[in-house]
Amino acid sequence: MPAIHFISGLPRSGSTLLAALLRQNPRCHAGMSGPLAGLFGALLGEMSARNEFSVFIDDAKRERVLHGLFDSFYADNPAEVIFDTNRAWCGWMPAVSRLFPDAKVIACVRDVQWVVDSIERLIQRNVFTPSSIFGFNPGGTVYTRANGIVAQDGLVGAPYDMLKQACFGAQRDRLLVVQYETLTTDPERTMRAVYDFIGEPAFEHTFDDIDYDVTEFDERAGTPGLHTVHRKIGSRSRETILPPDLFNRFVNDAFWRNPETVPEGLRVV
Repeated sequence: MPAIHFISGLPRSGSTLLAALLRQNPRCHAGMSGPLAGLFGALLGEMSARNEFSVFIDDAKRERVLHGLFDSFYADNPAEVIFDTNRAWCGWMPAVSRLFPDAKVIACVRDVQWVVDSIERLIQRNVFTPSSIFGFNPGGTVYTRANGIVAQDGLVGAPYDMLKQACFGAQRDRLLVVQYETLTTDPERTMRAVYDFIGEPAFEHTFDDIDYDVTEFDERAGTPGLHTVHRKIGSRSRETILPPDLFNRFVNDAFWRNPETVPEGLRVV
């Protein structure tokens, strides 16, 4: 089994870009969000007491079954270092640490108001293509969409709560928080920090010719551009398309920026 690590965090915060960069390293495999976290949760549920046969399943068996899920899924992957991407991994930190004692989790983050802005920008750009993000519902307003995605079970709200749990939890020494702004303005420093964190030798990346295309997936999800990665990394300033009252609702949510609220032992780059 190769070394396994995880990419998690908030949506629209650079996880696809980080994966695209890691793919340049021939030792590494990384990609957009995959199905393993969902399968992981489904297996845990099926092995719980709600299954009448769970009396035959103890924790040792559960651990072997869950570990076997990764072994089987990546059995044909020749990479020496695998990064599995899903926003839910921050919520599974205690289980991940039990299964993979050497695994690390990289959480990509971005100011919540700009995450919401980025999603809304995609929706308004693809005005004739209702998105799976909102159940392919063509109606609603910027307010109803924002309220939906920041809810506790929403596209942004749920990963945000998982992120906070991971950042303040007992396994935070396994977590590296990567800010979108750092990744896009100083990718070289960011990648050095990533390799140092996971204990891998540094690799000389190319930051002006990035190749990663999942157009077909995005179009099937009704959200073209959802995982688009620009060929050249750079910071692109713009005005928000959110109304001021909505934008200002989230300006204090970036707890990782405030030295007074960052828990001891948490690494932020």
